Amino acid sequence: MTGGTGQISDGPVYLAGRGALPCMRLKFKFVMFAALLALSGLSASAREIAVLRNGYTIPHQHREVLGEMTRLYLAETQDNFVDVPTMDIASFEREDVVLRRVSEPPASSSVDTMVSDACDRNDLDPDLVNSVIAAESGFNPKAVSRKGAQGLMQLMPNTAAALGVQDAMNPAANVEGGTRYLRELLERFQYDLAKALAAYNAGPERVQQYGGLPPYPETVAYVRRILRDVRSKKSAQLSSQPNPEDTPVVTEKSPAKSRPTPAVPKAAELH
Repeated sequence: MTGGTGQISDGPVYLAGRGALPCMRLKFKFVMFAALLALSGLSASAREIAVLRNGYTIPHQHREVLGEMTRLYLAETQDNFVDVPTMDIASFEREDVVLRRVSEPPASSSVDTMVSDACDRNDLDPDLVNSVIAAESGFNPKAVSRKGAQGLMQLMPNTAAALGVQDAMNPAANVEGGTRYLRELLERFQYDLAKALAAYNAGPERVQQYGGLPPYPETVAYVRRILRDVRSKKSAQLSSQPNPEDTPVVTEKSPAKSRPTPAVPKAAELH
């Protein structure tokens, strides 16, 4: 994802779910792209999992105890690590035997099916998620940005880890994680769609810093592109609906599931 989406600062780590929940304070040193490539190519059987007392897990290559902290090295290099209070670690396990915090959904036959399923689970509009995917990766499940964002919804490694996505190049898992994260951002910014999209692109800290859209040309263009795409889809759907006068009266009908889709502002309303 361009613009450093979801970069985690030295503050509360916000995880997916109904509302943003502070997990723990971790000192993240951001992974360089070369290190990410090396990490993605390592065998899963060579890694270990730190199981935290709050239920979350951190995959790593090796570890070192430094006073009251345990340093978890995320790759074979020494400059890519996470410092965790030793008292917060419940146990260490082999990666292949640790239960995932978020189960990856089963593989789907198409991106449309993945998006539909993820939106049903996270109460989001598929049109919105599809527009984000189009802007992020052009529907390329193997896309990797220069900053290390991965997959259809271009998850940054730290964001994917916080969401419980262990393989961001798995299309179904990527869509599930990205949809969860977008829903979290919408809740965090009171369903202000423009702010949520800006946070997805540039990071929520930047939206809070500027009190709205950050003055980054890339982010402004990104938000406008998605809003324009969603508005176009909705307009097409409305125009394709039959004239109410020509529609027969239906006396009984199953209630349709509604999703809390935020209003789509016009480009001129962005600030």
